[in-house]
Amino acid sequence: MYAVNIKEKIKIDQTKPNYLIQLDLDQNIKVVAYSKSILESKEKVFFIARENKNKYLYIIKNNMKGTTVDLSHFEGTFVDANKLVMRCELSTKNRKALQRELSFANPSVLGLSNSFGFGDRLGLSNPGHLRALRNSKFKPVLAQQSIRELMRTNRTPDEVMDAAVWAVVQEGYKEGFGADADHLKTTDDIDLMVKAGFTMFTFDPSEHVDNEADNYDEETLLEMLAALPWKLLEDSFPDAEQRYLSKPIKISESLIISPNEIELLRAYSKYGKAIAHIKNLYKYIQENYSNLEFEIEVSVDETESVTSPFEHFFFSNELIRLGVRFISLAPRFIGDFEKGIDYKGDLIAFEEEYKKHLAITEYFDSYKISLHSGSDKFSVYHIIGKLKSGKTHVKTAGTSYLEALKTAAIKQPDLFREILDYSRNLYEHEKKTYHVSADINKVQPSVKYSNEELLKLFLSDDARQILHVTFGRVLTDKDDKGNYIFKNKILDCLRENEDTHYDLLIEHFRKHLEPFE
Repeated sequence: MYAVNIKEKIKIDQTKPNYLIQLDLDQNIKVVAYSKSILESKEKVFFIARENKNKYLYIIKNNMKGTTVDLSHFEGTFVDANKLVMRCELSTKNRKALQRELSFANPSVLGLSNSFGFGDRLGLSNPGHLRALRNSKFKPVLAQQSIRELMRTNRTPDEVMDAAVWAVVQEGYKEGFGADADHLKTTDDIDLMVKAGFTMFTFDPSEHVDNEADNYDEETLLEMLAALPWKLLEDSFPDAEQRYLSKPIKISESLIISPNEIELLRAYSKYGKAIAHIKNLYKYIQENYSNLEFEIEVSVDETESVTSPFEHFFFSNELIRLGVRFISLAPRFIGDFEKGIDYKGDLIAFEEEYKKHLAITEYFDSYKISLHSGSDKFSVYHIIGKLKSGKTHVKTAGTSYLEALKTAAIKQPDLFREILDYSRNLYEHEKKTYHVSADINKVQPSVKYSNEELLKLFLSDDARQILHVTFGRVLTDKDDKGNYIFKNKILDCLRENEDTHYDLLIEHFRKHLEPFE
């Protein structure tokens, strides 16, 4: 910790990691601030200060003689007699006020840049994410939460955005960040996330994908075809036959797609209604938020049926034909992308299939491949990284929650023991809506482990998944008096051990990023 006068702020070396610095605002006001958070805008200086376990936004009037500095849009209290220093809670209102002052504190569209989604279910991980990203070519998506996660954590979109923006300010990150409204299924979902300032919208049409289409006979396929919303698709099957069956489609020198009629029938049966649904969601944003700069991701990864190269081409081609502009697509790859652990499957086969999917994205040259359930898929990262081709978006969430629990295991092992036992009891019920394979019998009650052995559980696929899928209950369950059983204890642990938490996140996410670099 270094003691300097606020007037010497320009001497702070912003090329160094973020560190705590004592600011002597006057003889009676001394605060501890994050060095990179000291930011100027017009006649104001902003910074984030830490006081015990809490953080505050400080604003200092830096007015020249004769000028007036208006702070009325901020909510706080003046802490000095001259009313030059305001101390503010890190609230939604103050976040929105600060976004009007600092343009980089607003999320933006990231386009075809390589990007990495850092889901932050606790709201305290984003600073560590940004530190892990230092010197990386990837752009961060910080505010990332699905409707399902919002419901399971009892968070609001504004709370997710608050956490992301305050992290950006704390770390002085000015390179641009994305905000992903993940796995949206309805127009109500869109309205909810637009209101909070999200700029990326991931459409999840999985409920409109027919996973049984791979097994239908020709008669059933023709019945499914007749039931498609052809008017909404602006199409007819004879026209589709002309597009896809009249001649081979040359994707690249090594990939030529030549579907037969049955394959085309399956593609329409499987994805036709999903394409119509995506068109409706896209049109809704265009018509209702015409002034919004936004980007779209399309996700078909949460389906049981693998997306073949032809189906990938078909899906993208039909969306583009209908005028749906999307920046990334998440296919359902071969093998298993289970939550919180590495890829399960034939890596040689995955590489061959991935090359075909990559060639299709390069054919269209308008979107990137998105890897959902991307947490800890290190073997896949190495395959994609060594290809040195194409653009990638990786989406993670649960792995940050596990690093938070690891912090507890290191610093407050008794707390982690309680969480482990609680999660073991919940796993069989909570796993039903997740793609996981953990065996509860391979993870013992916490009393069976020493403190050192508790940390080894984070190397166990079974333990990781048991902890991963029970996050919603761990973060929201309350006791008979209405108090959270674990949530506040976890948050307090992370605040008290911030450096440890950040260090774990940095180490963990550099393992994610380095294979691509």
